[in-house]
Amino acid sequence: MSDISPAEWTAILLSVRVAIIATLVATPFGIALAWLLARRDFWGKSMLDAIVHLPLVLPPVVTGYLLLLTFGRRGLVGGFLADHLGIVFSFRWTGAALACGVMSFPLLVRPMRLSIEAIDRRLEQAAETLGAAPWKVFLTVTLPLALPGVLAGMVLGFAKAIGEFGATITFVSNIPGETQTISSAIYSLIQTPDGDAAAGRLVIVSIVLALGALIAAEWFARRATQRLHGN
Repeated sequence: MSDISPAEWTAILLSVRVAIIATLVATPFGIALAWLLARRDFWGKSMLDAIVHLPLVLPPVVTGYLLLLTFGRRGLVGGFLADHLGIVFSFRWTGAALACGVMSFPLLVRPMRLSIEAIDRRLEQAAETLGAAPWKVFLTVTLPLALPGVLAGMVLGFAKAIGEFGATITFVSNIPGETQTISSAIYSLIQTPDGDAAAGRLVIVSIVLALGALIAAEWFARRATQRLHGN
């Protein structure tokens, strides 16, 4: 770890910050969407589910290009945000967080949805029978029981955000200190003479972060299973 240069630390810390922000912002939307898909039947549900999982099967570059068209300075949404609110995503670290949030969203939603689907509906119905409002049933019954799945989804989303590359580099480029995450730093280093050692260090950091996240996600999944079965 002592061999890691300041530039490498900058890329590592930026990746962690981007992944944390992306996960925290995406989580409320993920919980709401997971509950909707798990507890409601409506026209277009299959289409919505397909759209949610689309970033998993689309080439990341395509997702990044669509983000650029939408949230770029001349994009429909990005132009409005830049001109009226002063919010700019393209070629900023905030855009990297947006790209990572979009790419990690399917992995974040899936465990949450499965956790909510596994909850016995009779528990929620009992709370409703006792006079609890729907929002109170969700906060006091559904969410606590689904919490291990929610945490597992957050951890998986964080892990995906840490390793995101294609959509990020397409949307916000590879600017050192601003948008250069671990993945884009490795990409730059392997094209640089004598950059193999630095790239190797960042690869090890990436493996450690990803492995830790996967172990944590598995632990939360086990906790969810034990909790739902009363063990």
